[in-house]
Amino acid sequence: MRHGTDAVGGPSRSWGGERLSLLSAVGTALTDREVMQHALDQAVSELGGLAGLVHWSCGPAGSRTLRLVLASGLPLPALGGWEEIRQDEAPLAPARAVREGRFVWLPASSGGRTASGSLPAATIVASVPLTGPDGPVGALSVLTGPQEPTPEQAAFLEAVGRWAERRLSRSVAGVGDCDEHPWWQQRPGGSVVQQSLDAVKAGSWEWGIHTGEMRWDRAGLRLLGLPGGYERRIESWLDLIHPEDMPRVMAATEKSLRERSGYEAEYRVRRPDGTTGWVQSRAHLELDENGEPVRMLGKVWDTTESRMARESAGQALRYMSDAFFAVNRDWRITFLNVEAERLVGPAGEVLGRPLWEGPAGTAPELEDRCRRAAADGRPTGFDIRWPTDNRWYHIRLVPVPDGLTAYLTDVTERRTQAARRAEAERVGAEQAARISELGNALADAVTTEDVVRVMAAHVLPPFDASGLLMLCLEGGRLNVVGSVGYPRAFLSRVDGVPAFGGYRLLNEVLSSRRPRFISSTEEYEQLFPDLTGNPAIARKNAWAVLPLIASGNAIGTCTVSFDEPHCLSPDERTLLTALSGMVAQALARARLYDTEHARAQALQRGLLPRVLPSPAALTPAVRYLPASSGTDIGGDWYDVIPLSAERVALVIGDVMGHGLAEAATMGRLRTAVHTLANLELPPEEVLAHLNEVVSDLGDDSFATCLYAVYDPITGYCSLARAGHPPPLIVRPDGSVECLEPTPDPPLGAGEPPFSTVDLRLPDGSLLVMYTDGLVESAARDIDTGIAECTQVLTSEYGRLLTCPPPRPRTSGRRAAGRHGGTDHDRLDRLCDLLVGAMLPTKRLTTDDTALLIARLHGLASGNTAGWPLPEDPVAAGLARTHVREQLEAWGLDELVVTTELLASELVANVVRHARGPTRLRLIRGRSLICEVSDASATTPRIRRAAETDEGGRGLQLVSALSQRWGTRYTTEGKCIWTEQPIA
Repeated sequence: MRHGTDAVGGPSRSWGGERLSLLSAVGTALTDREVMQHALDQAVSELGGLAGLVHWSCGPAGSRTLRLVLASGLPLPALGGWEEIRQDEAPLAPARAVREGRFVWLPASSGGRTASGSLPAATIVASVPLTGPDGPVGALSVLTGPQEPTPEQAAFLEAVGRWAERRLSRSVAGVGDCDEHPWWQQRPGGSVVQQSLDAVKAGSWEWGIHTGEMRWDRAGLRLLGLPGGYERRIESWLDLIHPEDMPRVMAATEKSLRERSGYEAEYRVRRPDGTTGWVQSRAHLELDENGEPVRMLGKVWDTTESRMARESAGQALRYMSDAFFAVNRDWRITFLNVEAERLVGPAGEVLGRPLWEGPAGTAPELEDRCRRAAADGRPTGFDIRWPTDNRWYHIRLVPVPDGLTAYLTDVTERRTQAARRAEAERVGAEQAARISELGNALADAVTTEDVVRVMAAHVLPPFDASGLLMLCLEGGRLNVVGSVGYPRAFLSRVDGVPAFGGYRLLNEVLSSRRPRFISSTEEYEQLFPDLTGNPAIARKNAWAVLPLIASGNAIGTCTVSFDEPHCLSPDERTLLTALSGMVAQALARARLYDTEHARAQALQRGLLPRVLPSPAALTPAVRYLPASSGTDIGGDWYDVIPLSAERVALVIGDVMGHGLAEAATMGRLRTAVHTLANLELPPEEVLAHLNEVVSDLGDDSFATCLYAVYDPITGYCSLARAGHPPPLIVRPDGSVECLEPTPDPPLGAGEPPFSTVDLRLPDGSLLVMYTDGLVESAARDIDTGIAECTQVLTSEYGRLLTCPPPRPRTSGRRAAGRHGGTDHDRLDRLCDLLVGAMLPTKRLTTDDTALLIARLHGLASGNTAGWPLPEDPVAAGLARTHVREQLEAWGLDELVVTTELLASELVANVVRHARGPTRLRLIRGRSLICEVSDASATTPRIRRAAETDEGGRGLQLVSALSQRWGTRYTTEGKCIWTEQPIA
């Protein structure tokens, strides 16, 4: 699509006239570069081009090269092949336009440029010459196409070229003057920037190596003091160089030409006006296609002031307080100041010699570090001990182009102070760590024994002490509450001494509240002659006696002692004094805990059974363990309650929570259980009444309970549970059975009725009852705990203890007595086994634990006898006959008379006041039991009979003749029973 039509093929308006008007309006505020850039942008826009280029001929006379000095529209990498072209390259439009002095357009690829491959294949280059006073000096080009530019576009491009020529002809830079600051190197800012550049004493130059022509720009001429009409030959420059610097300058020039490398030299110039100054010149070479140098382009700037500053700096460096030396690339010393001469050696002797031949060669690792710094090219610093004076220096190595420099600062005092500070910080950190460690340990100490153990573990070892003695003030006396490393003979001498008299060392420390530090036995006996001999008894030779002050009160003393004479440092004394305050606070808490815990345990013991009864029906063993943490008492309890007919009630319970209120609730429940058991109520009714008791205490009161009744005659055991863990039943063969784990709700949380489980248990079985403290904890759920208990009971040692001892079935007091003691010992060991396995000694427990184990003993059938009786007066006589015959058969002749009388009275009472059927039963166990049962629910009561009454004295006679008597209800009615001891 040709320029001048829009996207749909219609003609579009040309903005050439407007663009030329805009160019004409450009004022002098813009720099020549900005003006040319503006003109180039307008040309590219008008021609619809891809990019715009400005080439300029600049250099020594006869130069035939056009250089790309300005571009627009494309990045420089895309124009790499257009950066420099020769004027005689006819196929390229810019070169042809300059040579022929007219508008030219040619394909971009016609010159075979490699960069044209990055342009579209059909790109056209339209160029117009830029003419100076002596002819064309450059070209303005637009990359467009693929169509030939229209005449209007060609005319516009020529007009832009003419405008640019006029604009540059009015500029101070000129159109073709390359000696001045070229226009394409100008920066935005107009005359202000130009003035700033002029103020900088720097210029540029160009030397044609083959022609000998040397050109300077305006700034360079001014710097060298050359007039504008100087002869542009290299000899003009050589005449300016100071004769003393000529060899060095020529050597640098020859080296650059020989090695094809950069050129750099600093030298003095003698200006035509007679002044002399220092300048530095730096340049690079341009090579031809054969790699031969053809041109050297460089810059020059004034270094007079910096040279003078360096010389002043050198003087300062020479006499500064820190040592300084420099070495070249061969590690030979090129400079050292006065202070460095003291370390390295006199300048007259060491200059020019390798650094490692002197003292530096013996400094550890110095050579390796120097070589590493030079190789890395990065400054580094480190501390080193210098061998000549054995002092510490901080050496800083700085690589420079021609070698390495070293600065040495004496840091001996700083290191000494730093070492002291580090030591002080270390000691402080250790003290802080000890205090923190002791504080954490004391925070976990609960009892006085714990405090003593913590002191022995955390205070004695760090101080290499061997003895610890802690005394507490109680009732005006100092009592030993803990000691380590003291013989009993010495402890007996100080235990209970008066607090303010009787042992002067302790008395003075306690009264003054200040510590005493004694470093030897001689000092001890000199200070306290009345205590001579005590060190020998105590077997100690140094002491630190510390007062224990808690809440402003002196509560005792703490003595840290040593086997050998020992003088504590001030830091150690300060630390011990600080530790004593922490120990005092911990000891005060521990003593309070001990007191409260002792009271709680005394209360707990008072609420639990002191001695369990030993009925014939079972052999009991029990363990109670209070919680190992906290002072609150728990609500666990247990009981064994003998009932009538050789039956026994076993109960275990747990009031939820800890404290006096829970302990009081436990006492109420235990009393209530005894009362309800004596009423001969079945297990479910006992729990129903206990539930009422707990509910009346409030909504936040709860308790668990397991109540069991064992009948040795029938072998049945009836159990009822309210929220309590299930019992474990160990049968004679060693198998362990756990009842259904889901119980009824706890007391206070549920409503009756409670369920009852009836089990027939073989003779010799074990009933294991426990509270949740045995099987449940924060780290173990109750099911896991029950499983672990089962594993203990079924272990090899557990089976040995659970198996029943060889014994006949119970046949009286003698049989029970022979085997009860041995079995009780085995059950005690079984309790210890369970507690030891489930509650290890080192494990802290937050709940108390009760464990009740009972060996069940069935009653042989030959120890019971029963008879039905008629419902008429002859029943009393028949009862006496049955009693007399049975007791004679059992060999209990001494009980025949009283038992006949008791049976006669009980049967007569039934015949007169109750209804049948009537039954008589005798039971021989540890006592002789006589029972008369009937179908009536009325309860007989003892009443006071008047002297004239004929009746009413039967129950009084029963009470007088029997050890105890009572009534219990049965499913058919009631049973009145009596017990008589068997001799």
